Amino acid sequence: MLNNKKISEFISNKRKELGMTQAEVAEQLKISFQAVSKWENGTLPNVEVLVELAEILNTTVDEILMGRDKNAETFSYSKAGVDISYTDSIKKDMVKYLKTDNKRVLNGVGPFASLYDIEFPDIKNPILVLKSEEPGSKQKLAMEYGYSESICHDMINHLVNDIAVMGAKPLAVLDTIVCGKAEKETIKSFVKGISEACIENECNLVGGETSIQPDVVSSGLYILTSSIAGIVSRNNIIDGSNIRENDVVLAIASNGLHTNGYSLVRLLMEKMPQIILDKIDGETFIEQIMKPHTSYYKSVKSLFSDSSVHGMAHITGGGIEGNLCRIIPNGLCAEIHLDQIKPLPIFSYIKTVGNIDETEMLSTFNCGVGMIIVVEEQHTKCAEEFIKKYYDCYEIGKIKKGSKKVSFANHITW
Repeated sequence: MLNNKKISEFISNKRKELGMTQAEVAEQLKISFQAVSKWENGTLPNVEVLVELAEILNTTVDEILMGRDKNAETFSYSKAGVDISYTDSIKKDMVKYLKTDNKRVLNGVGPFASLYDIEFPDIKNPILVLKSEEPGSKQKLAMEYGYSESICHDMINHLVNDIAVMGAKPLAVLDTIVCGKAEKETIKSFVKGISEACIENECNLVGGETSIQPDVVSSGLYILTSSIAGIVSRNNIIDGSNIRENDVVLAIASNGLHTNGYSLVRLLMEKMPQIILDKIDGETFIEQIMKPHTSYYKSVKSLFSDSSVHGMAHITGGGIEGNLCRIIPNGLCAEIHLDQIKPLPIFSYIKTVGNIDETEMLSTFNCGVGMIIVVEEQHTKCAEEFIKKYYDCYEIGKIKKGSKKVSFANHITW
C-alpha cells in the first residue's frame, strides 16, 4: 500500500538535495509548479510523469513509490546489538539447568514470573528472609582469568551466608546477568554455575533475567547479581537480641578473601603485576584470591533451633568490626583478642607486599574469619566441636559490658 506522506516527503527531499525549486522541476516536466507543490503535500503524481520525474530527481520509480532509497539503511533490534532469535536459543540452553524435582517450584522457563509454593505446615509463623547480592569487582577478575563458573559460587554462597546468619533456610534464587553482548557459552557457564551453587546450598535457581544492553555495558563485560528468598520461624530468628554478657565469640575459618577487598587487590596487581604468579602456600596468587566464597550453611543449619546460639555474623566488607557490630546489643561489647585469630598465608602476603597496616587489613578483609557465632559460655565446646566437622572453629573473644560494640585487644600474629 502506497504511503502518500512518505512519497511526498521523498520527492521534496530529493528536489532539495539537487538544489532545485518546484518551478524548475515543473519547467522540465512542462507542467505547472502548482502540480509539483501538490505532490509535495500528499497528492500522488500521475503515472505518466513518474518515469520522467524519477530521471529529473536522479532516482527510480520504485524508490518514489516506496518513499525511500532502496539502499537506505534500515534499522532493527539486531542492528542495535540485540538478536532476539539468538537470545531465545540461549534461553533454551538454560532450561536443563533450571530443571528440578522440587515440587514447590511450580513452573520453569517461559512464564513471565516464577511460582513457588510457600506453604510450610512444619514452620510456625513463617517469615520470609530476602536478600540481593553481587560479587563485586571480583567478577572482573573472574572474566579476565577464566573463573566464570567459580564467580557464580561466590555470589550464591555469599547470599546464602547472609540469610543463614539469621537462622533462615534458603529456598529460591533469581539471577540477573547484564551484558553488552550476549555470548552463549559464557552465559551458559554462568547459569550452570549459579544452578549448581544453589543445589549445593539446598535451594533452587527458579528463574531470572538476561539483559543485553549494548552501549551501556561494554562488549565482553558481564555484571552478575542475584536475589534469594529464605524462610525462618518467627520464634527462631537469630538477630543478636539474645546476646548476653559472658557469651563466647567463636570464629569459623574462611578459605581466603571470599568476595571482599578486591578493589585493593586489583590496585596491587596494577602496581605490581609480577605478584600474579607468585606462589603462596603452594598456589599462585591468582589461584589463592579466586577461591570461591565459603558457604557455611551446612555447618550451622543444625544450630538454628539451638537456644544457646545468640547471634551470627557473616564477615564481609568492613571486616570483623564492621559486621559483628550489627548484632551486638546496646550496652555490650564484643572484646576480640586478635592474637587468637589464625590469618591465612594470603592475608600475610597481601599485608607484606602492599605495606598495609593492621587496621586497614582488618577493615578491608576477613583476615581468616569468615563467620562469627556468639554462644552461651557453657555451650561453647558443643558448638565448636559440631562446626569443626566442616571448618576450623575456635574462640576469639567474649561479650563484656561496654559502650563500644566491638573492641580489639593485642595484635594478629601475621
